[in-house]
Amino acid sequence: MRSLRRPRHGAALLLAMVILTLVSTLAAAMVWQQRRAVQVEAAERGRAQGTWLLAGMLDFGRLILRLDSRTPGADHLGEPWATKLEEASLAGLLAQDRNNTYEGAPEAYVTGSITDAQGRYNLRNLVGGEFKIVEAELETLKRLCETASIAPETANLIATGLQAAWQPASGDAPAATASASLPPHQLAQLAWLGLDADTVARLRPLVSLLPEPTPLNLNTASREVLASVIPGLDLSSAQRIVQQVQRAHFKNLEQARAYIPGDAALDPKRLGVSSNYFEVTGRLRLEGRAIEEIQLVVRRSREVVPLWRSRQVLQPSAS
Repeated sequence: MRSLRRPRHGAALLLAMVILTLVSTLAAAMVWQQRRAVQVEAAERGRAQGTWLLAGMLDFGRLILRLDSRTPGADHLGEPWATKLEEASLAGLLAQDRNNTYEGAPEAYVTGSITDAQGRYNLRNLVGGEFKIVEAELETLKRLCETASIAPETANLIATGLQAAWQPASGDAPAATASASLPPHQLAQLAWLGLDADTVARLRPLVSLLPEPTPLNLNTASREVLASVIPGLDLSSAQRIVQQVQRAHFKNLEQARAYIPGDAALDPKRLGVSSNYFEVTGRLRLEGRAIEEIQLVVRRSREVVPLWRSRQVLQPSAS
């Protein structure tokens, strides 16, 4: 009888161990799934909060530009829109509002800025009427490439690529239109023309890509852009213009006459003192993540209309 009970006892113990292992595995799987669901929910909540905060920042930037349009005249870096919002705690900003009683604000840090897109050279100026490349504008871009330590051949690549991309479809030249790239709307999309990321990064402080030809704003342009756009102007003379603008901005083109070489009349199609296109940038640092959103807007009368918006997740060191 004892010899028969021992195998049964051993089989029962083995069965109990198998059942215990199975239950432990199922319990661990349930705990993992629950933890994963909590992580997904937290990430989704952070994404929704980030989207809401960035949208509010960009709306506030457009409001500043709308208020600035009530005082017509020249646009310069001494105006309120040009003041950068340094990184600040969202909870601290909300605490300044006496009517705000919400104490559960997320631990987020925000920063924002508005830059004049017409303070950089507009690549749209390269292609003129009948979609022909303007030689004077091509020479300007070559000088900008030289300033950015880029091969001058890059200017030809950009000009011919944009010409082909903006060329309307024609039944007479199906082969040319078929090989044309999509029309780029942002500087990052210049990669469609064959530019690498490093070249685009070098050009970014110097050029912009707007939907229509625009004059360069003398009040907001850097000395490198001024020296490249204005023929016969060297860097030292361009620096004089920048220093003069810092003391007192130009209210009209004629006030800039003494600082620009040559006796020819200043072309208002190439140079100006006001702007309609701006880039509104908002950056959010929330729960270890940094998100940046840039929006290109155009100011038409007293309306500020967004044209495109791009968002990217930054590395922790970039914040």
